[in-house]
Amino acid sequence: MSEEQRFDHEKEMNVVGHLSELRNRLIVTAVFFILFFIIGFLYVEMIYGFIEDDLPFKLSVTGLTDLISVYLTLAGVTALIGTLPILCLQVWLFIRPGLTKPERKATLLYIPAIFLLFITGIAFGYTVFVDFIIPFLLSLNDGMFNEIFTYDRYFKLLFRIVLPFALFFEIPVIAMFLTHLGILTPEFMRRTRKYAYLILVILGALITPPDFVLQLVAIIPLILLYEISIYLCRIVYRRKLKKHQEFMENNS
Repeated sequence: MSEEQRFDHEKEMNVVGHLSELRNRLIVTAVFFILFFIIGFLYVEMIYGFIEDDLPFKLSVTGLTDLISVYLTLAGVTALIGTLPILCLQVWLFIRPGLTKPERKATLLYIPAIFLLFITGIAFGYTVFVDFIIPFLLSLNDGMFNEIFTYDRYFKLLFRIVLPFALFFEIPVIAMFLTHLGILTPEFMRRTRKYAYLILVILGALITPPDFVLQLVAIIPLILLYEISIYLCRIVYRRKLKKHQEFMENNS
């Protein structure tokens, strides 16, 4: 076997090995998703009871199959939340061989941060939805119509509000990670602040009803998250520059 053929063979084996490892990581994630789904399915009544306690009205279903959909929806959300840290860990284990020892320690800390920020975003979005949006929407009726609230429309609106907040709350950790990789800098975030504000204002207005107070409740935390992201990026960037300077001094 020639040198070129040996190189191509080793390259092909590396690709196959990476694909095999990726498949195993996805299988592990899928197994945990199924386990959390089963747990959520078994405790649907308790989960629904927690949601129902915050409602000033009773949700209705329009068919027998809707009951199955309730179970699947709540179990699926439980599985999604529970599997998120497992997915992040599997991704980290997959890319770990290509990281240096300091990078492994630094990136490993992102896993709990991602999960905690996701949960915080869900809690914040849910609080905004229950304490502000629902009362506002109910006040629009003022006794004009007979109200029937079905579970499917309620959960569609709930997810439309809560899930974007869960994703928005990941902005700081995403910014830190990109800064650590050298893709993003705090200077760039400061320079593009006004454009970022505009995008956040538009997104905040899209996920909330057309009420100025409600939109402020959604937009102000998003702007604060962006400013926190700049501050955290500056910390990561300074540490990165310090390590680079120490490395250059030790090798000079």
